[in-house]
Amino acid sequence: MITNIIWLRTFCTLVDVGHFTRTAERLHMTQSGVSQHIRKLEEQLGVDLLIRQGKQFLLSEAGRRLYAEAQDILLALSNLEQRIGDDPPHEGPVRIMSPGSIGLKLYPKLLELQARHPKLCIDYRFAPNQDVEQAIANSRADLGFMTTRSTLADVQCTAIAEESLLLVTPASTPDTSWNALMNLGFVDHPDGSHHAALLLGANFPEFQHSNLFPKTGFSNQIGLILEPVSLGLGFTVLPAHAVEAFHNPECIKSHRLGKPVRETVYLCTRRQQALQKRMETVIAEAKLWLGARPP
Repeated sequence: MITNIIWLRTFCTLVDVGHFTRTAERLHMTQSGVSQHIRKLEEQLGVDLLIRQGKQFLLSEAGRRLYAEAQDILLALSNLEQRIGDDPPHEGPVRIMSPGSIGLKLYPKLLELQARHPKLCIDYRFAPNQDVEQAIANSRADLGFMTTRSTLADVQCTAIAEESLLLVTPASTPDTSWNALMNLGFVDHPDGSHHAALLLGANFPEFQHSNLFPKTGFSNQIGLILEPVSLGLGFTVLPAHAVEAFHNPECIKSHRLGKPVRETVYLCTRRQQALQKRMETVIAEAKLWLGARPP
């Protein structure tokens, strides 16, 4: 079994060049180094590869067989090294995870990127922050976007953008007073209590918890949360990207309250992980479409 590919390359180069000195020059070795590689290869295989005639040589039968086989081996290794070392910016899979609102904004833009570069494969999963965090830590995702900073040592977070939280009511709602919201009732969702606490807590002294409002509905599908709101069945609090993506914008009304509240968007990667160029391509696209983080 050949355990040193360098010896094999030296042997094939010697056969191609036909001269020990010129082989040494091509490989930037000494002539004795070339001879040593050939001798070690012969010792390992237990056969004579060369029939030496002074400073000249001929290939033995074993040498001819090895040379013929070695060409395919060295070519395969060369192709393997090239494939492994190749790092194109627009080819290969990129696994991404984010909460729903960010995904509604980002996923269509990344599909446009893939349409321009069909060899790029976008694998996008919608998930809550804690699932994104675990996927990055366990290498089940290459890139994550979160609205909370990770507490895990293996996850590195960089703030790249901010997203506003919006109070959303039916289009016919005349005002957003506390009494008006109480009369409407709250359409809840997985982050409903958290978002309501952030935005309503900053703007209404009466607010203590979203449970104060009559609960008029719940949906865990980001694209459906505003459906009951559009039918006049209640209000909710959502990130801006989710509101912008709603298909019936004329049926809802978003309100920016006196004290704006924004969530920071973090780009998350596994610490010490070397980012491939296609991942850097996706990151650049994400920063472009999510918007630069305000100072």
